[in-house]
Amino acid sequence: MQADAIVVIVERGKADEIVKKAKEAGAMGATIFYARGTGVEEARTFLDLRIDSQKEVIVIITAKDETKAIYDVVIKEGNIKSPGKGIIFVLPVSQFEGLHHM
Repeated sequence: MQADAIVVIVERGKADEIVKKAKEAGAMGATIFYARGTGVEEARTFLDLRIDSQKEVIVIITAKDETKAIYDVVIKEGNIKSPGKGIIFVLPVSQFEGLHHM
């Protein structure tokens, strides 16, 4: 089976709702983990203390024929097209084990 990994990076606190909508669009599940952004916009300071922007990373493994629908829903729900709201990209998955629903 051909599969894709949809990777989404959003502000902390946004992932649960995005994953909920992705599941409604056909995703069987997702993995969410925390990360720290290091871009220019994220490295803000307050009273000379650096404030690191906290992120959530969502990874969804899905069949290639379901990727577009899930991708579109995630962009809409995450407001990804607005500056600073997040990024999304898709990687082909050539091998995987453990996803018994696929």
